[in-house]
Amino acid sequence: MNQLAPAATSLLSIFVARPEARSRMRDFFSSHIRNANTRRAYMEAVRQFSAFCTEHNIFDLAQVKPVHVAAFVEGQMKLHSKPTVKQRLAALRMLFDWMVVGQVIPTNPAHAVRGPKHTQRRGKTPVLQADEARTLLDSIGTGSLPGLRDRALIGLMVYTFARVGAAIGMKVEDFYVQGRRGWVRLHEKGGKEHEMPTHHNLDHYLDEYIRVAGIGDDRKGPLFRTTRGRSGELTGNAMLQPDVWRMIRKRALAAGIKTEIGCHTFRATGITAYLKNGGRLEVAQQMAAHESSRTTGLYDRRSDEVSLNEVERIGI
Repeated sequence: MNQLAPAATSLLSIFVARPEARSRMRDFFSSHIRNANTRRAYMEAVRQFSAFCTEHNIFDLAQVKPVHVAAFVEGQMKLHSKPTVKQRLAALRMLFDWMVVGQVIPTNPAHAVRGPKHTQRRGKTPVLQADEARTLLDSIGTGSLPGLRDRALIGLMVYTFARVGAAIGMKVEDFYVQGRRGWVRLHEKGGKEHEMPTHHNLDHYLDEYIRVAGIGDDRKGPLFRTTRGRSGELTGNAMLQPDVWRMIRKRALAAGIKTEIGCHTFRATGITAYLKNGGRLEVAQQMAAHESSRTTGLYDRRSDEVSLNEVERIGI
């Protein structure tokens, strides 16, 4: 696993000082943490804590006490948001539990450390109004393959509430016809396979993109592919999340949209538009493949419009 290559071990000195700790650490990130995004975030938490320990002359896991973990949390609070600190503490708790089970250390020093309290009732993801989203989609030129691809990708995230990871993870075969209409198959977090019918606009976007790109017979190939330089020709490689982010920013700028949108914007935009048009929260939860309706509620930004209307009542 390249995340524990020799060049990186110096950043994790406290966790790899002993052979048994090094082996256990490798197993934790290679087999216990399966999600790539979680692995990346947890690795950063471990790097940060290892650097903290080195600064305080702690060079072995057995030396770590709850007071050290608490001090690390306090220091992180000065630099990062509460959700980030909570996530990093959770990463340490899980890793130390893994070390305890492997008999590397006798007890978990992070177990008794309390993280910051944080309750979120409203999401922070930038959201577009329905007419802005329509403007963005209509502004994308479809005279080229990149244009057809970008319209189909943004349309997919709007009309299915798909996460960007699930969108770029799609194969050509994940768009198919069933019962005389198009369906998409999304591979969401936690290994969940989520299928849903396509909106008629999305059905048109995907069908035209696949037909013009000539990838219909490459059923196992990636659906959304990178382009070769400025030629506009598609490669056989799937787009990555940074590619999508840059594309979205470029398309938004060209459409005159000033909101600093990102990949997650379209998930929140689609959910909000659906609920504003009379959709039910429990159905939105199902469409978004959320475990809890509370999570779906974080994407509901209908109250933003109410607040703006009330502010305009200040007739000065």
